[in-house]
Amino acid sequence: MRIIATFAAIGAMIMLPGCIAKTALDVATLPVRAGAQAADWATTSQDEADRNYGRHMRKQEAREAKEQKKAEEQRRRECRRAGYRDCG
Repeated sequence: MRIIATFAAIGAMIMLPGCIAKTALDVATLPVRAGAQAADWATTSQDEADRNYGRHMRKQEAREAKEQKKAEEQRRRECRRAGYRDCG
């Protein structure tokens, strides 16, 4: 029984300083990680900016195409109203 307790105590002595060092390292680097995460949330990456710009341009092109289609339909109606047959 004493042998098991001795080996357990020796094992704890060997492993415990590593745990304490790892915990101290984690505590020391926590503010840096938190600051980096806050900066990441606050800024827009180039990839995000490109994606947002592309989305904006696609919506704008769709809106312009819709307006152009409406204008063409209006022009055809006005042409037919004026009495012309070939308003294509």
